[in-house]
Amino acid sequence: MEQKDIMKVMRQESGMSQMEFSGYFGIPYRSIENWEEGSRKVPDYLLRLMAYRLQIEKRIGDHPEWTGLDLTAMGK
Repeated sequence: MEQKDIMKVMRQESGMSQMEFSGYFGIPYRSIENWEEGSRKVPDYLLRLMAYRLQIEKRIGDHPEWTGLDLTAMGK
């Protein structure tokens, strides 16, 4: 899955619009739009941090392939 696809799925799974997603993370709306279009690339570390925060806050399901962490294994 490409980065732009991960961004879009992550946002959609969280139930947020691009504008809400932008406000939630404090990232300019245009950046979110460019990342989802694929005209710009989101930094890898930022994509992982965003996925991590959404997973920890239970806004999206567990996707270890996005963060490199299996959050379901934590706390066991």
